[in-house]
Amino acid sequence: MDNREAEGYNIQAVEAWVANNIQYLTPPFEWTRLEGGHSNLTYLLQDASGNQAVVRRPPRGKLLPKAHDMGREWAVISSLAPTGFPVPAAYGFCDDAEVTGAIFYVMGFVEGRPLHTREQTIDWIPDAAREKMANSFIDTLAKLHKFDPDEIGLGEFAKKEDYIARQVNVWYRSWQASIEPAQLDDPRAHDLRQFFLDHTPEQGAARVVHGDYGFHNCLFGDNSEVSAVIDWEISTLGDPLADLAYTLKTWPETEADVAKYPDAPTSVGGLPLRGELEQRYARHTGCDIRKLDFYYAFNHWKSAAILHGVYARYRAGQKSTEGVDMDLLVERILGSLDRAGESIQRFEQRSRG
Repeated sequence: MDNREAEGYNIQAVEAWVANNIQYLTPPFEWTRLEGGHSNLTYLLQDASGNQAVVRRPPRGKLLPKAHDMGREWAVISSLAPTGFPVPAAYGFCDDAEVTGAIFYVMGFVEGRPLHTREQTIDWIPDAAREKMANSFIDTLAKLHKFDPDEIGLGEFAKKEDYIARQVNVWYRSWQASIEPAQLDDPRAHDLRQFFLDHTPEQGAARVVHGDYGFHNCLFGDNSEVSAVIDWEISTLGDPLADLAYTLKTWPETEADVAKYPDAPTSVGGLPLRGELEQRYARHTGCDIRKLDFYYAFNHWKSAAILHGVYARYRAGQKSTEGVDMDLLVERILGSLDRAGESIQRFEQRSRG
């Protein structure tokens, strides 16, 4: 009798599909839950020969449109893997939801650790290796942004034009929809939206943008370098400078800034400062980063909109507020708008000078 269990999976049906579609693996498997992954149901599979892989599917229940898009993840990793970019190997994609209640895919297992907190960086990355780690981290993003999507099979992956305008409209709708349930509005959210639409820099060539690139979505190997980039479910085509600014927006600009985000995995000694990584990225990609403050402003405003939506769901009773500091959440919303305004000021000053 088979007593194995894995949330969201019909183990026998998935193993039968793997047996028919993936030569590398031989069921039955030992199934081990992997935590993280934005609530997607992710398991390590290991066969009797010790071969390992990872299976991933969306969470159960009703999902928001375009959320937890496994097809999007599969398209990216299966296109990037042959290029040598650090992603897991792409083994197989099942688009038949009848097999286990949702589409799923199987990818290679990569050794490495993501970093979510300051304590993890301190514990896992020796001080002497942190500059090497940061350089590997930014070099990996630069490598991603150097790919021409047409040349790696992703030319039709998404719209290429008007990335900022599209993003501004998405997150402004989110802000507007959250005003009533949140009982919170701020005129800066509306003013900044108009500023972005009126002053968007001309977009260069569209590139694959991860959308959530950070220490938390990279696996770092024992050599303190990036062994794989994971969680591609919101990736798209767009302006690579927006991706860069998202990645570096909370990165310390000076040594004194380390204390601004006390829990962030980047709030440790031994890392290069933000400006050093900006320049390194520019050298590797050839991108003009003189207007990067615009993109920092946009990403801080976007963060405010995301937090505003979270706050609205708490206020509306859609999520439990137990253990949640609601006042701190409001401070974070307003603080993100503050930082957006500060970035706009720098953008305007540099544009004049």
